[in-house]
Amino acid sequence: MATVTYAKATRVYPGAKTPAVDALDLEIGDGEFLVLVGPSGCGKSTSLRMLAGLEDVNSGNIFINQNDVTHLPPKARDIAMVFQNYALYPHMSVYDNMAFALKLRKTPKSEIEARVKEAAKMLQLEEYLSRKPKALSGGQRQRVAMGRAIVRHPQVFLMDEPLSNLDAKLRVQTRSQIATMQAKLGVTTVYVTHDQVEAMTMGHRVAVLLDGHLQQVDTPRALYDRPANVFVAGFMGSPAMNIKTVGLTDQGAKFVDMLLPLTRDQVAAAQADGGNGRVTIGFRPEDTEIVGGLDKGMPITVDLVEELGSDAFVYGTVALEGQDERFTVRADPRKVPQLGEVVHVRPRPDSHHAFNAATGLRLG
Repeated sequence: MATVTYAKATRVYPGAKTPAVDALDLEIGDGEFLVLVGPSGCGKSTSLRMLAGLEDVNSGNIFINQNDVTHLPPKARDIAMVFQNYALYPHMSVYDNMAFALKLRKTPKSEIEARVKEAAKMLQLEEYLSRKPKALSGGQRQRVAMGRAIVRHPQVFLMDEPLSNLDAKLRVQTRSQIATMQAKLGVTTVYVTHDQVEAMTMGHRVAVLLDGHLQQVDTPRALYDRPANVFVAGFMGSPAMNIKTVGLTDQGAKFVDMLLPLTRDQVAAAQADGGNGRVTIGFRPEDTEIVGGLDKGMPITVDLVEELGSDAFVYGTVALEGQDERFTVRADPRKVPQLGEVVHVRPRPDSHHAFNAATGLRLG
């Protein structure tokens, strides 16, 4: 069991003008499952490799259980890493792949056998122990790679996009196995992914990175309900939040004939820091409804309807301040509008999010 602390940890690659990871401050609790998420190039894998000892830390520190491991070699950190490409030895059986690290440590044979069989049972690999990796599916190979990490009983598990090579159905199945396994073992786990759905469904907490900077770290629910800035708001959630910058009045934000109310404090905060009479508003497709009658919504022209059985998503455009802007609305799957139809939409009361148009930071 272990805690992990990044204390202003920075990594600058040779020849680079900006850090890949810039002064990362992050504390991971004992037994916590923390997910690092963000777009390609945001620094999430570099952060993980710094913790593993595979990348140098140019400034700042990394601690495991209050022990400074910043400059220790990987083998001295008592961590186990699972990569996206499995990295199995093709000439060895599943059993030997899982046992290899223990054999190097000269662990007694009986203990090796007990640990491998325990891990194989947990990962449903018992019948494959004599097979070579080439005789396994992608999902089975990834479970072998996880088994190889489990048998070592490390202080910390590190997982670098372990599911990215699997098909969609297998990814869903395997991520539930990883979450169940981590809960059972209680080992502190740092997991990297670019898939925000994976992050939301697996992590106790999620840390969102962009351009080497930590944007927000919180529970999945808190990230979804109260994103700290425009980037987090747009990144977390599928389909993505509708986010537009519009004119600001004393009462709120103006979308054609629809006014979204803001508090007095929000209006004041929107006008500060270079807001310049503008405000950025976000509302999620599932918090938006198609309205009729006397309800004053925003008119959008439907250009696509996705019917998914239990849900339907309506995509449409509206001329907003002279520009065609696209919006997404979740609709009743049994009452979807037709292509080309003009429908009026509006967010449900108190469901929209407001951000400063200049800084992108949340207002209230």
